[in-house]
Amino acid sequence: MGKLKVTLFTNEYPPNIYGGAGVHVDYLTRELAKLMDVDVRCFGDQNVSGDHLSVKGYKNWELLKEGSDSRYQKALGPLSTDLAMVKDPITSNIVHCHTWYTFMAGFFAKMLYNIPLVVTIHSLEPLRPWKEEQLGNGYHLSSWMEKTGIEAADKIIAVSNGSKDDIMKCYNVPEEKIEVIYNGIDLNQYQKTDKNIARAKYGIDDRYILFVGRISRQKGIIHLIDAVKYLPKDVKVVLCASSPDTEEIKLEMEEKVKLYPNIIWINKMVTKEEIIELYSNAEVFVCPSVYEPFGIINLEAMACKTPVVASATGGIKEVVVDGETGFLVEPGNSLELANHINTLLNNKDLTLMFGENGRKRVEEMFSWESIAKKTYDMYQDVVDKYRI
Repeated sequence: MGKLKVTLFTNEYPPNIYGGAGVHVDYLTRELAKLMDVDVRCFGDQNVSGDHLSVKGYKNWELLKEGSDSRYQKALGPLSTDLAMVKDPITSNIVHCHTWYTFMAGFFAKMLYNIPLVVTIHSLEPLRPWKEEQLGNGYHLSSWMEKTGIEAADKIIAVSNGSKDDIMKCYNVPEEKIEVIYNGIDLNQYQKTDKNIARAKYGIDDRYILFVGRISRQKGIIHLIDAVKYLPKDVKVVLCASSPDTEEIKLEMEEKVKLYPNIIWINKMVTKEEIIELYSNAEVFVCPSVYEPFGIINLEAMACKTPVVASATGGIKEVVVDGETGFLVEPGNSLELANHINTLLNNKDLTLMFGENGRKRVEEMFSWESIAKKTYDMYQDVVDKYRI
C-alpha cells in the first residue's frame, strides 16, 4: 500500500494549548509528519496547509449557548464540534483521537468511513469525580462519550503502564487492545539555561520552588499551598497556575495565597521560553497531583536538570525515580511534601545529582522521535489487521 495518512482529532492544538495533552499532540504531529501525511482537526479557527501536515479548526454550535446551563454546554459544545469535524470528507487510512472531547468524532468517523479508530488516554473521567463540580450532569455525558470512544476503538494508547491498569479497571476492554506509548520531550528545546529574563520580569530574586499547572483539584495545587507553612520563609514559592476549573477553586486559591507573602502567583500562561528559564533555575520542581496518568511537566523539569518532588500516583511513578531523579510522596500529604522539598533545599549536592540523573533519564527514554516511530508502527499494524 502507499504512504499512510492519519486524521487526528484533538481539542487542543497551537496556539490553543493549556495542558499536557495539547503539548503531546503538538510535538507528536510534527514528528509524525516526517513519516506520513497528517490531517489535524481541532477545536478553534486554525487553518494551516503544509506538505505533510495540515491543520483545520472547528467551532461548536453557537445556538447551544442560548439559554442553556453553562455546565452542560461544556459537554454539549464538544459534541457539536465533533459533528462538524466529521462532516468534511476523510481520506485517511486511520483516525486517532485525543481526550474525550473528540472521541465521538472518532466514533462517527469509524462508522461513516469504515476506517480503524485509535484513541489516546490522557486521563479518565471515572477517576476525576471532582469534574461533577465543574460540569454538573454534563459529567455524565462526558463520561459516556469517553466510554463510547474507548469501547469502539481498535487500539487504545495508554501513556503509562499505570494508565493501562486504570483503563482496564474502568472499562471492559481486552488487554491486548491497549498499547503503552509514553509522552515525550523536545530535548533540544528543553535544556537548562541561566537566563534571567523571566525571573526579572516576575520579581523572582531569591531561591524558589516551582509549580506549573492548571488550578484544579486534580493538580493538587491546594496541597502545595498548605505545605508552604512548613517551608523556609526566605524561599519563594512560584505558582505558574491559571485556567481554574471552577469559580469555587479559584476563590479558595485566592484566599490561601493571601496567607503567605513568599508566594509569587503568575496567573497566566507563560511562554515556553519563560517556563524553560523558570524550570532551569528552580531549586525544586513540585508536582503534587492527586491523579496524573503521565505528568509531562515532570519530564520538562528533569530535562532542565531540576530535581522533582512529586506525588506517587499514576504515570508519575514511571517518570520520576524515587531517590535518583527526585522524591515521590503520598498524594495529598502536605507535610510529607514539605519535608522532601526541605531535604533538597538543604542539600545542594543531592539536588545537583538528581538534576543530572533526570536529564540522563529523559534523554534515554522520552524522545519524540522514538515515540512518533512507535506510533507510526502501531498505525501500520492496526491498518493491516483492519483490512484482513
